[in-house]
Amino acid sequence: MIKRNIRAIDGKKLEGDGIQGVTMKLLLGQNDGAPTFAMRHFSLASSGCTPLHHHDWEHEVLVLSGNGEIECDGEVSPISSGDSIYVRANDLHQFRNTGTEPLEFICIVPVESACGEPVPGS
Repeated sequence: MIKRNIRAIDGKKLEGDGIQGVTMKLLLGQNDGAPTFAMRHFSLASSGCTPLHHHDWEHEVLVLSGNGEIECDGEVSPISSGDSIYVRANDLHQFRNTGTEPLEFICIVPVESACGEPVPGS
């Protein structure tokens, strides 16, 4: 078993095209011996957003706090604390903070996704 507290994990500020005010914490992943899934915590600052992107894997999201919206395949839906979201593989999607407080969510993806780290050779 692995147990750790989210407050003890350093966040990594993500940078790149279309990314604004996003910090990610890798809570559990392949380096911890997790064979199938990785768990990540995202915090989007006020007016922050992830890039509008798609990829070959699904992910599941649980919104912890804040207010925002998700755009998924051209449809925009408001999101807030307690919402669970399933994003299918290859759906074009983006998370945006529309509130004044951080938008925080947990995102679970396959470990093959490299958990937000650059994939060698890509």
